[in-house]
Amino acid sequence: MLELNQSGTDVPGDQNGDKNGDEAGNGTPETAAGPPHPAPLRPCLIVAALLCTLYFLYGYLRYSHFQSPSWDLGIFEQEVRAYAGLNAPVVDIKGPGYLILGDHFSPLVALLVPLYWIWPSAVALLFAQAALFAVSAVIVGRTVQQLLGGRSGLCVTVAYGLSWGLQEAVKADFHEIALAVPLIALVCRALLLEHSRAVVLWSLPLVLVKEDLGVTVAVVGALLALRGRRVQGFLLAAYGVFAFALTVLVLIPAASSAGTYDYWKKIDKDGEREVSLLDSVLGALGSSVKVEMLIFLVGITAFMALRSPLLLLVVPTLGWRLLSQDANHWGMVWHYSAILMPVVFLAMADGIRRSRASKRPWLVSYANVAVPVATAIAVALTQHLPLRELLRPETYSADARTAAAEEALDAIPVGARVETDITLMAHLTGDRTVYWVGGAPGTAPDVVAINLDFGWSMPIDDPVAYAEQLHPEARYRLKHRSGSFVVMERTTPVPGKG
Repeated sequence: MLELNQSGTDVPGDQNGDKNGDEAGNGTPETAAGPPHPAPLRPCLIVAALLCTLYFLYGYLRYSHFQSPSWDLGIFEQEVRAYAGLNAPVVDIKGPGYLILGDHFSPLVALLVPLYWIWPSAVALLFAQAALFAVSAVIVGRTVQQLLGGRSGLCVTVAYGLSWGLQEAVKADFHEIALAVPLIALVCRALLLEHSRAVVLWSLPLVLVKEDLGVTVAVVGALLALRGRRVQGFLLAAYGVFAFALTVLVLIPAASSAGTYDYWKKIDKDGEREVSLLDSVLGALGSSVKVEMLIFLVGITAFMALRSPLLLLVVPTLGWRLLSQDANHWGMVWHYSAILMPVVFLAMADGIRRSRASKRPWLVSYANVAVPVATAIAVALTQHLPLRELLRPETYSADARTAAAEEALDAIPVGARVETDITLMAHLTGDRTVYWVGGAPGTAPDVVAINLDFGWSMPIDDPVAYAEQLHPEARYRLKHRSGSFVVMERTTPVPGKG
């Protein structure tokens, strides 16, 4: 396995095990890795520790102020909580008794169980993501140090850590892709340093993070084959294709109550309208939002990533996103671009290395300033990205809405079965059974707790009547109201148990 040490090189065992065979398969001065630049690791570690602090602080402040943007943090806490209890990963937010492996195939999330045993809270997941992103920054920065020199490595650590893909992922709370980001960084590092065994070993677990990453692994195998390691490359590519097919055609449908992989609908349906595959392909670049995302994806590398074949690793993820009819997949927001960040920044390093060997003087000159240009772009863009909020004093102060939400939480008994919306959800999943409002018919939950200002399609004038409309099998009364938050408790026995 590939390890980082203080000398600026990889551990001798891995280097000696692969280097001779790989050099025989390359041999051109433009693509050969060459001797690594010795550089101290400490500066990258310091920057990464600072990045981890910023990521976690931002995530925690949003959580503590009840600003979660979606139900995902609650979903993942229910999943990890189930694994921590040595139970099947049932996520009641998606539906009572819903097996989450029938939605996305992400069993590697179970690696977070030891942390959750120590810190049983959704906040632990926010910390885990911050730490994983910071680890990936060390991997990216260290690799650039070895390829281009120490100062370049430190600058790229900063530029990568502030990249819009990571910042938007932090804003979107926790997602399983946090586990993939450092793994992909290690895969790219091994490719650039020509350690084929490490490429294979770091690629294998990617298929357990999310089902679509099997296609990414297949592209890694193809790149490995093109670099001269044909047997390893073809086997890895076959493994990736097989893993993708197995998960989306067999494992996910077997775990799903619908018996199918629901996300095919993102490509062939636009609302209720059927969309042919040809129309999806023709419309892949049919939105300015998509084009903007692609420009910024390579623009943050001062466009030097375009000089590296490593950039091919972004194709699988971009492919399904551009084909999707869901506009949430197209742009620069949410968490979807986080796994692309290590690829484009390490592709930038490879592109710079190649360009410095070019016979075109202008390209050599540009390559020599590309790292500071990319760093300046990252710092400038941060003025319009989530972490900028940490510079504002009001970010740290709780308002009346926060106090009202905390009072509502106190009114909900530990161990209760609660139906709620996004606002309170992730604060309840640690010690209550939580359902999505409107997503648990027939369950007669103990409590229905809602934020009247959540953004309902129609205003809720009578919360108790709304609760009884959701659950006509039960009766409710208003237990607590603070600000826009209302808590209703069931007054009748659970149907079938009374």
